[in-house]
Amino acid sequence: MSKALSISTFDNAMTVLTGNINSYIQSVNAIPVLSAEEERELATQLQQDNNLEAARKLVLPHLRFVVYVARGYNGYGLPLADLIQEGNIGLLKAIKRFDPERGVRLVSFAVHWIRAEIHEFILRNWRIVKVATTKAQRKLFFNLRGSKKRLGWLNHQEVKQVASDLGVKPETVLEMESRLSGQDVGFDGFNDDDDDKDYYAPASYLQHDKADPATALEAVDWSSYNTERLYTALSELDDRSREILSARWLQDTKLTLHDLAGKFDISAERIRQLEQNALKKLKQHLS
Repeated sequence: MSKALSISTFDNAMTVLTGNINSYIQSVNAIPVLSAEEERELATQLQQDNNLEAARKLVLPHLRFVVYVARGYNGYGLPLADLIQEGNIGLLKAIKRFDPERGVRLVSFAVHWIRAEIHEFILRNWRIVKVATTKAQRKLFFNLRGSKKRLGWLNHQEVKQVASDLGVKPETVLEMESRLSGQDVGFDGFNDDDDDKDYYAPASYLQHDKADPATALEAVDWSSYNTERLYTALSELDDRSREILSARWLQDTKLTLHDLAGKFDISAERIRQLEQNALKKLKQHLS
């Protein structure tokens, strides 16, 4: 099927959506419904001859059904016109793939494509942060949201029942319930001068340490103090232990136990013992 179907038929289906939504709904409801024979004939013409006029005649009578489906998603706070437009895209995809020889009415075949497009639109636009990314989470998003309208917060038994019905883990149900109960919060807060508002934006909780000279000075002094304590503790060790610790911990290129064993002409196990004893003494001195 040529690209012309996606463009010309889409334009015909969307033109009225640029105006008043109520006028659009009245217009599509006034279009006569096709009989099964008419639908089959038009679909055959489109499939065999790529007849774009037949495609247009298939699209227009089904726009009322897209409106019906889209209205079922009004509770997500998104414009109905946008939901209808996404549903119309799904309708066009369905018509493009519809096979009249299977003996199924177009409306029964198209409903899955219409809902799929609306679902994708809702998941992209319902929140700034995506609430559903995996297949299980997508399934939960729409099913669990409907359940919460009736039940409020789910109890343990209801969580298990939802998980069993949808074939997911109870933990996934609880996580999605928590996401659905949250809401987007502006990082910088509100653009007004109401100081009595019981709301604090996330930005007001953040503190940049480098912006506070006292904090920066304290960090430098503390680092210097710890460095001085470390070198004082190292000076309390014998030369061999100090050299072993330096080679094992304080150099960019660290030596292995076997390297030091060859250097001091003793076993690697003895080097390990000397290292452990030296570390123990350092800890005691620094504690």
